[in-house]
Amino acid sequence: MSGLLVLIPIALGLGLLGLAMFFWAMRDGQFEDLDGAAQRILIDDEDEEE
Repeated sequence: MSGLLVLIPIALGLGLLGLAMFFWAMRDGQFEDLDGAAQRILIDDEDEEE
């Protein structure tokens, strides 16, 4: 029972930390252009010479 008194606050703290990091990433603009990277990989760059 004493193990739960330690593990529950740790689990809640890690959950809150993950939630805070998610909201920070949303505010920072990490999720604004989800389709851009998927379409950029299909574009053939003709300017590059090998």
